[in-house]
Amino acid sequence: MHDPSRRKLLSLAVLAPFAGKALTANTGVTEPQAAARERIHKRYFPDVVLRTEDNKKVRFYEDLIKNKIVTINFFYAKCDGVCPGITANLVKVQKLLGERVGRELFMYSISLKPEEDTPAVLKEYADMYEVRPGWKFLTGRPEDIELLRRSLGFTNPDPKLDKDKSQHIGNIRYGNEPLMEWAACPGLAHAEWIAESISWVFPTGKARRPEKS
Repeated sequence: MHDPSRRKLLSLAVLAPFAGKALTANTGVTEPQAAARERIHKRYFPDVVLRTEDNKKVRFYEDLIKNKIVTINFFYAKCDGVCPGITANLVKVQKLLGERVGRELFMYSISLKPEEDTPAVLKEYADMYEVRPGWKFLTGRPEDIELLRRSLGFTNPDPKLDKDKSQHIGNIRYGNEPLMEWAACPGLAHAEWIAESISWVFPTGKARRPEKS
């Protein structure tokens, strides 16, 4: 049985401009469902060009999001706030999910300071945290990063705080793009809880527990 308090915490943590369960693994894709998926794509997943820590050019939707289960967070390399703790926490999550990362799940961390965070800087950052394959660090044009941040809902209702990158939202958004299942949780929550929450959007759902490191 799952702890009811965890269910409540998840419901409070969900930041959902995205649709809920519009598809299931046991149904075909109807025309209305396909249309809904396309609307979500156009509204929330702009297909901007980004660069990975390996300086590889990728498109946000077509290469990184489409047909995948993903996690997304924002950070920057020289952050003295929540970024180091969240990155360290996600390292634990990656270990807990084991070989599923890079096969069933893909992790993305997007720089809020692309003018500073070049691919080389991101590569050094990833190496420092001993990040494993399946997790990409991304940079791009400032205007494209800002479009992504707003489209994905990583904004603060207070305009003053929203402009202060040191006060950026430390949440992790995760979802199953083809099934249109999306949710979010605090990046500093317990790593085991984050890993379990992410596993809920896998086709196998809650029945499959994250691996122990």
